[in-house]
Amino acid sequence: MDQKFEYYNELSGKIALVTGGTKGAGKAIAERLKEAGATVIITARNEPESPNDLHFISADLSKPEGTAKVSTALLDRFGKLDILINNLGGSETRAGGFTVLDDKDWIEAIQTNLLASVRLDRSFLPQMLTRKTGVIIHMASIQGRLPLYDSTLPYAAAKAGLINYSKGLSKEVSSQGVRVLTVSP
Repeated sequence: MDQKFEYYNELSGKIALVTGGTKGAGKAIAERLKEAGATVIITARNEPESPNDLHFISADLSKPEGTAKVSTALLDRFGKLDILINNLGGSETRAGGFTVLDDKDWIEAIQTNLLASVRLDRSFLPQMLTRKTGVIIHMASIQGRLPLYDSTLPYAAAKAGLINYSKGLSKEVSSQGVRVLTVSP
C-alpha cells in the first residue's frame, strides 16, 4: 500500500538556498523544500535541465566571485536566508592513485568540496546569528571516512575536511540558535 505524505507548509515564510540544485540530490532536496512551503533558490553553473518554478542563480561556487554573486543576489532580493543546503560537490580527478595527481587536482577538489561551503557559510551565517535562527546542512560523503584512493583521494580529503569543519562550526554557533549538520550519503 502506497502511503502519501502530505507536507503542511511547515517551512512557509522560510528562504532556502540549495547549491547544486539543478539535478540529482540537490534537485530532489529543492523540490522537497518547496513542497514544504519554503521559497527555494537553487544555484549551479548550468541552468536546470527541465523548467521549474524555483528561483535560479547561475554561478560557479568553486570561485570566490561565484559565492559573492549568489550571496549578493539572494540577500538583495529576499533580505535573509533561513536554510542553506551546501550540496555542491564532485570530483573529476583521473584514476591511477596518488602518483598521477598534481596540485591542480587537489586545488580544484578543495575549492569545490570544502571552500565553496566555507565561503557561503561566511556570507550567510552573520545574518542567521543576528536573528538567532537558521540551519546549515553540508552534504559530505562516506568517502570522507572511507576514501577510494585510486581515483577520488582529493575529493575524499576535502569531504573529510568538510566533516571536521562542520563539527567545529556547529560547536561554535549552536548555542546561538543556528544548527549546523553534516549528511554523508
